[in-house]
Amino acid sequence: MSIFSPFVSLLAVAALSSGEDLQEVASFPDQQVTGVAVSKTGRVFVNFPKWSDDHTISVAEIVDGKPVPFPNAEWNSAGPASTHFVCVQSVHVDANDFLWILDPASPKMQGVVKDGPKLVKVDLSTNTAVHIIPLSRVAPEKSYLNDVRVDTARNVAFITESGLGSMITVDLNNGTARRILDAHESTKAEKDVNLNVDGRELRDEQKKTAPQIHADGIAFDAQSGYLYYHALTGRTLYRIKTEFLLDTKLSTADLEAKVEKVAETGPPDGMLEGPEGAIYLTSIEDNSIVRLKPGSSNVERIVQDKRLSWPDSLAWGPDGALYVTASQIQNMPRFNGGKSARTAPYGVYKLPMRAGSEAAAGSR
Repeated sequence: MSIFSPFVSLLAVAALSSGEDLQEVASFPDQQVTGVAVSKTGRVFVNFPKWSDDHTISVAEIVDGKPVPFPNAEWNSAGPASTHFVCVQSVHVDANDFLWILDPASPKMQGVVKDGPKLVKVDLSTNTAVHIIPLSRVAPEKSYLNDVRVDTARNVAFITESGLGSMITVDLNNGTARRILDAHESTKAEKDVNLNVDGRELRDEQKKTAPQIHADGIAFDAQSGYLYYHALTGRTLYRIKTEFLLDTKLSTADLEAKVEKVAETGPPDGMLEGPEGAIYLTSIEDNSIVRLKPGSSNVERIVQDKRLSWPDSLAWGPDGALYVTASQIQNMPRFNGGKSARTAPYGVYKLPMRAGSEAAAGSR
């Protein structure tokens, strides 16, 4: 049964505004940023996937507005794929204040590098990698590990995979990983959905088709035990109880039957669980961030700003501020005749939130 009934549409968006502006945290003239994570003490971490020849850093901490290689320069340098970053897609700080780094190891999305896919746990008290979990067994050549959430109570991780479309669970105690829901519609791009960004329909110049990006955004509501997820090329938000994802005795058909449709939204990239049980989603077609409240019939737009050019990942700061990256994916060469259409730097922004998690940023 859906928690939102009937399906809601972005055509009925309720905008929130109080006149405050989106604040720039950092900008990068050449490094395309996707992920952002913030520690309990307010340290800000970002990642830069290896999608172009300009790539130099994979993971960085923002210090005085500048990216500093993290956890050190060695991890960010060339070396064995199992112990060095190859093509990092996302970063996440868990409830215990550990940083998790997800490396799909597929430079330029052209195929997985042998021994490269991994999940790295970093102790922020010592700035050292304390656990490396190999994921090659659940990351086929054309896969692309995308985003991660960690359930610290059960010591498990949940990962979306957008290259082929699947969900992956990882037992963090022993490193055992399972690839599931890989044949279910909930992890697949919706074929009748086209992405329209900056007033034009995106076409993949190499494949001569509209981009088909599978399971991407993910959010974990620890209180209710639900995992929410969404294909980027899609308009349907899904959820499933994590207890079902972790039940190895369920058949494929029984597991698929546990998936619930939640709502219709615009195509999102990043997602984030809210402290009040709401789900936040970036909206790539209209430079905004939206929110779905449990039991609500409306989708609320909490901020819209032209600087949010392909808003990508979301993270909470310790003061309740919402952080977001702008990755400008629509300006990449693959969608523009082989040449970059970008004119502005990539950015990380911070959105102050009022009491009750209302937006403190106005629309532009």
